[in-house]
Amino acid sequence: MTPEKKVKIKVKSILDKAGAYHCMPATGGYGASGVPDIIACHKGLFLGIECKANGNKATALQNKHLTLIKQAGGYSTVIDEHNVDSLEEVLKRLI
Repeated sequence: MTPEKKVKIKVKSILDKAGAYHCMPATGGYGASGVPDIIACHKGLFLGIECKANGNKATALQNKHLTLIKQAGGYSTVIDEHNVDSLEEVLKRLI
């Protein structure tokens, strides 16, 4: 299992625990490139979560989508193995 996959599993577990809806949109073929790895809705707030590991950074296209989500009133972030545990606190403070 890749380090990024471990981050995604942890993020999904945190979202499940919080009672948030979430999915992982397909980006290949018919999907839109750059869309965050995990799309979620928590207490009426749209979330876009890009998962990374091993010091990898979001690409320019991924950052564009994260910015567009924020501009539309949603919450977006990049989560990695170093800040994944902070997601629970973020979810508590969002609403």
